[in-house]
Amino acid sequence: MEIVNYELQAKGYNDAPIDPSLDLVAEIQRLKKEKNAVILAHYYQESEIQDIADYIGDSLGLSQEAAKTDADLIVFAGVHFMAETAKILSPTKKVILPDAKAGCSLSDSCPPHLFAKFKEQYPDHLVITYVNCTAELKALSDIVCTSSNAVQIVESLPIDQKIIFGPDRNLGAYVKKKTGRDLVLWNGACMVHEIFSQDKIDRLKSEYPEAKFIAHPECEDHILAKADYVGSTSGMLKFTQTDNAQAYIVATESGILYQMQKASPGKTFIPAPPNNACACNDCPHMKLNTLEKLYNCLKYESPEILLPEDVILRAQRPIERMLEISASLGL
Repeated sequence: MEIVNYELQAKGYNDAPIDPSLDLVAEIQRLKKEKNAVILAHYYQESEIQDIADYIGDSLGLSQEAAKTDADLIVFAGVHFMAETAKILSPTKKVILPDAKAGCSLSDSCPPHLFAKFKEQYPDHLVITYVNCTAELKALSDIVCTSSNAVQIVESLPIDQKIIFGPDRNLGAYVKKKTGRDLVLWNGACMVHEIFSQDKIDRLKSEYPEAKFIAHPECEDHILAKADYVGSTSGMLKFTQTDNAQAYIVATESGILYQMQKASPGKTFIPAPPNNACACNDCPHMKLNTLEKLYNCLKYESPEILLPEDVILRAQRPIERMLEISASLGL
């Protein structure tokens, strides 16, 4: 047993052999019923994982779903901080994820011990942290937000309330511009949203002059300045469904294009290219999850998310405040 645990820790996922003749989708569906499990998947997952999920969403939607599920077992097809959020909101439930090494560059850019020292410099400031961070960082916060509700949460606070916003400097700068508030920003960023190439996007816009350019607020300001629409992942999806354009250049992780195409099969969706040789921008962490890892994760109920009770208790309140404010605003 110790050897198995060591291998799991080293690899980050359960590598038990799988019969190649097995119908993985059918087996996953069977195991879900047998274990009373729910599969929550982020929009950035591979299409085959999105297809088998019980709920697909962005960080806000996934948090809301994790808080209200009556399943005994939560399988989180996303990255580590998302599974941690599910555990914080449903501490009595078992939360597992296909690959424990599915991390987040933004989360990594804000070590909690350094943020705690940063916070000490502003004792009269309220701390709002973007959900893309560790459980320990959430525990240092007053309110958690997502890209769907960050602007509204800041606007819901008194105008004279001093605020620290972390860890994403680009989302913070966007919120600062939209609200007119003087936010103190932590200097963190997401690798996926920071490497879009303006030159390549401009060339795409020349190639597809009828296409609208839409972007996630984690992108840098010079990218957002050219966008016809700026919004969260779910906001971008809704925009493409209700807007009358027939083509879109999309500046976020490419996984969302699958749902956009499903929702609007007659429209054209072009991934905005990064500043490298790739044609589209994939999050390497999100893409660590596979259908095979998901099957083994569900079968063996590992890797499991385990958090100290005091961290869960301290992190619950800022997340619950976010959910309360979102509910009151109809988000």
